[in-house]
Amino acid sequence: MSSPRRRCSRWWTGFLLRNILTTVPMEDPSWSIFPLMNSIGALSAPEPPHNRVLILVGPTAVGKTAVAVELARRLDGEIVGLDSRQIYKYMAVGTVQPTDEEKAHVRHHLIGDRDPSKQISAGEYAELVEMAMDEVESRGKVPIVCGGSGLYYRAVTRGLFDESTSDPKVRAALKERLENEGSDTMLAELKTIDPEYAEIVHPNNHKRLIRALEIIQITGKPPTEHFHLQVESDSKDRFFTVFLRMDIEELTPRIEKRTGMTFENGWIDEVKKLLDLGFDRSSHLMDSLGYRDILKHLEGEMDFEEMVERINIDTRQYARKQLKWFNKERIDCVLEVAGMSEIEVAEKVINQF
Repeated sequence: MSSPRRRCSRWWTGFLLRNILTTVPMEDPSWSIFPLMNSIGALSAPEPPHNRVLILVGPTAVGKTAVAVELARRLDGEIVGLDSRQIYKYMAVGTVQPTDEEKAHVRHHLIGDRDPSKQISAGEYAELVEMAMDEVESRGKVPIVCGGSGLYYRAVTRGLFDESTSDPKVRAALKERLENEGSDTMLAELKTIDPEYAEIVHPNNHKRLIRALEIIQITGKPPTEHFHLQVESDSKDRFFTVFLRMDIEELTPRIEKRTGMTFENGWIDEVKKLLDLGFDRSSHLMDSLGYRDILKHLEGEMDFEEMVERINIDTRQYARKQLKWFNKERIDCVLEVAGMSEIEVAEKVINQF
């Protein structure tokens, strides 16, 4: 339990921040607090209350990165990515990786530092997160894990099914079925067996779809049941998870604004560069949200307006899936963040952490 002095200090810091700084709504992702915070940094760096890993999850465009950066500055922490696409190089624009300014002020791990020629599985990602958390803690810092990948969140906090459970013959047969029947048919099959897991599988993500059906055939159990069988020995004591929540109606304009900003920042040129590097339509990178649509635009299958509309629709659908996924997770703290600035959200998180 925090001491009265600690609680008073937190209240006074919050009071000063609310009254000295201009509170800017989270709707403006271009706003930066760094020039202001550099001058009063001493007011916003309370000691972390205990040795735990702070995890921030939530739907795309909710403002996780801005909040994580603010928390890292105030808790003397470092950010560990929890995003299946932000981990790769050459995808900074389309996956909306933290800006150079954000990375200059707060150390980030697993952001834009992996070779995309090798796809990283959820199990491998969980191991990388574990190593990054240990590295951060070894320096006396607070690990702040931040992202929106529900599957990867479970992999980190609960463990995953054994990645070695595989049969080349079963996988080959499933690949042949995929070629003959198509992904929609096989995804419909997965939905009848494991509707929860099917929620996070996109029809274009053939590897994940085949892997899910392979697990079912080999073990006789749906993938999500494997999650529930994992040992969660110290996860409750080690992790403190905050779900930054916002209704889809409030997320929609933020999503559309962010999509526009990615194109202004050179998303199409980024896809062209990936093509120049040899990552064609068959690459797993093109399964990332929006990338295949841009590829279709470049190949003349979509005009620009149609492409943007399709990306916005797919992003909203993805956000709905994220909300549904995290609504079912065991979460320590759910914060409704509509209309709040990152400073206000960070204060609420610190008060709960």
